[in-house]
Amino acid sequence: MTFTTPLIDRARRRVTRGFTLTEILISTGISAFILIGILQAFLMIGRSGYNAANYCVMEAESRRAMEQFSQEVRMATAITWASSTKITLTIPTSASSYTVIYTYSGGSFQRIQGTDTRTLVRNVTSFAFQRYKLVSGGGSNVASNDLETKQIQLTLQTTMKGVTAAAATNAVLSARYILRNKSVSA
Repeated sequence: MTFTTPLIDRARRRVTRGFTLTEILISTGISAFILIGILQAFLMIGRSGYNAANYCVMEAESRRAMEQFSQEVRMATAITWASSTKITLTIPTSASSYTVIYTYSGGSFQRIQGTDTRTLVRNVTSFAFQRYKLVSGGGSNVASNDLETKQIQLTLQTTMKGVTAAAATNAVLSARYILRNKSVSA
């Protein structure tokens, strides 16, 4: 007796078969490319977020420092210019006065009052104070001594780095702050 397999069984077997090796290799390659693309997008978003956070921190520190500095400069009755990175302000109070030192030291912009040292801005890479006098006419307005100094300007640059992210840099050029309570001699 002879047994023959009907055509219906062959068609069923063909339908229930798995994927071929070629199909699996092609789908694995496509999946790998898609996964690499997703990973790259994830890393780029992470780095961008890290840099955005650094910019926010640097901007907030700089803004707070400029607000504190501007308030005390405007109230100051005297200034002692030690260098382009260090000044001393004399600020009146209702009873007497106090002195405050603003300085750039060790990569940070600091405010020193007595024994209290506060870091206003961290990660400072460049820093300078500029002093100016009031000038009528077209002459130079750069002050050369403490007596003629009536305006102060501050320039600083901060940089924050990450291990895998590019460095974020923030440059600050303040307005010229007028020492309102200081008398001037030409």
